[in-house]
Amino acid sequence: MTFDVKFLETRKSELEKRREEILRELNADTVQGDGNDFSAKFEDYGDKEDENAAEVVDFEKNLSLEKTLEISLFNVDKALRKIDEGNYGLCESCAKPIDPKRLEAFPSATACMDCKRKSL
Repeated sequence: MTFDVKFLETRKSELEKRREEILRELNADTVQGDGNDFSAKFEDYGDKEDENAAEVVDFEKNLSLEKTLEISLFNVDKALRKIDEGNYGLCESCAKPIDPKRLEAFPSATACMDCKRKSL
């Protein structure tokens, strides 16, 4: 299945917008980075036991957010490369076309719904 130019341009635009949103979030107060390498911030609230506990809790949340955003960025970048390479919209598991409605809802999808269900 090949997608028409308008469909691909729309997905590419959506993916580029999402990429910018992710980068903004990765460079927000909870995560720091230079555009390529990110790390969760570890806040220093003080030396008291309760302050140390709060530091650890906040760092764990920031670390989780960082990992989630990095995975999202990786998948968005991969989808953009696939558009440029001409193989966007093919399931990575079975190589069948991904339903266009799925790609409209989730432009960085890498699997068709059948394969996605099997992996759950």
